[in-house]
Amino acid sequence: MTRHTSSEKQQLPSVIWRILAVLFLLFVFLLGVKGLGDGFKLFGKDFLDSFFSLTANPFVGIFVGVLATTLVQSSSVSTSMIVGLVAAPENPLPLANAVPMIMGANIGTTVTCTVVSLAHMGRRDEFERAFSVAGCHDFFNILAVMVLLPLELMTGYLQSTARFLSTVVVGIGGFAYESPFKALLSFAFTPIQSLAEVMFDVDWGQAVFLVGISAALIFMALWLIVKLMRSLVISRIETAVAGALGSSAVIAIAIGIIVTVMVQSSSITTSIMVPLAAAGVLRLEQAFPIAIGANIGTTITAMGAALAVSGPNALAGIEIALVHLFFNLSGAILIYPVRRIREVPLQAARMLAAAAVRSKKLALFYVGTMFYGFPALLIYVTQLLK
Repeated sequence: MTRHTSSEKQQLPSVIWRILAVLFLLFVFLLGVKGLGDGFKLFGKDFLDSFFSLTANPFVGIFVGVLATTLVQSSSVSTSMIVGLVAAPENPLPLANAVPMIMGANIGTTVTCTVVSLAHMGRRDEFERAFSVAGCHDFFNILAVMVLLPLELMTGYLQSTARFLSTVVVGIGGFAYESPFKALLSFAFTPIQSLAEVMFDVDWGQAVFLVGISAALIFMALWLIVKLMRSLVISRIETAVAGALGSSAVIAIAIGIIVTVMVQSSSITTSIMVPLAAAGVLRLEQAFPIAIGANIGTTITAMGAALAVSGPNALAGIEIALVHLFFNLSGAILIYPVRRIREVPLQAARMLAAAAVRSKKLALFYVGTMFYGFPALLIYVTQLLK
């Protein structure tokens, strides 16, 4: 007993330092979100209108979100950048254009666990189980977009709901929203802004520098946060996911939410399920609600990014973060409770896994085309036809 207590005391300083490091990295992340908006402001309205005009087509917007997320391997990074752009002073990305991009980011984030499943290609049974679990996340998000995008285009319910709730929340007591981090973030970003002014005489050069630095800060901060949080709670994550075995769907979804919030990455939550499924510990039907919970849990990052923005479009940043939350909640509510609808992504995942087992090339083709090739081709062709 004494040895165990002594060991815990020795580990305590390490845990405290890691927690402080996570808090610092969260500040760096918010700093990057703020700098992204400031950098795009320097490009000028005409350039920004031209740059983001492609996203006026909602279908192109979806694939922009897919490609952006697959390239950075994180929906947290891409959705945080979308929040920063929607809330930027020059409003380079209109809220309506950003909604399909958020939906696309949900699809793109599944690439990580799909790639992880490819590691089991050498063992037929393992690969089929692993690839089906990865595939169910893909098909659930695709089905959610197929159902909710037309509904959103016809009714605008996601934007309306987010706008109403954000107005109610920030309007309590009659005060306007003002980010609590505004002064501190502005002070911390001043040296970077000054460096940009020293290095470049023209606004365009400063804009490229600030956007590049800000994107790097966002990516680096989230990557390190995920790494630190995983090292802090990895044993608890595996225990929690294993604890979902035999649990009700509601508990499994809650576990997916909690684990994803803890590690700030839905990719980690879903990727942990893949080897468990390959080993036969976790069945497809058990993994499915955890993946849905991971979708909901990952929205906390965009909500946090909304805290970093201020100015006339700050409310729009909150709205798009809420759209991300309501989209994932809507998908869970509309798809999972009805057995026949729930079976659609499950059956599609089984069929894809069976085909992938018969042809390993098909599996590689699916990953390359679905997440990279087709989105890039569509965006390129749209740009040519513009």
